[in-house]
Amino acid sequence: MSRGFTREYEDQWLHEIPPTMAALIQYLTRENNGIPIYERRTYTDPATGREAHEMSNSLSYAVDEKNQWYMLD
Repeated sequence: MSRGFTREYEDQWLHEIPPTMAALIQYLTRENNGIPIYERRTYTDPATGREAHEMSNSLSYAVDEKNQWYMLD
């Protein structure tokens, strides 16, 4: 299938989405085959001191110094 027929976000990576909670939720829901993902809690990551978001997929995410999302270990 040519790239012209694919949706824009199909080739998107986590670090490419805007550094907003709404964008993260939309991205994770899309990656989860449309099953909604929501934020469970916000906390400060002790290793980095950054605000981290624990999501309903049991993973935590934060925004780095480049304003890009990344997954915490």
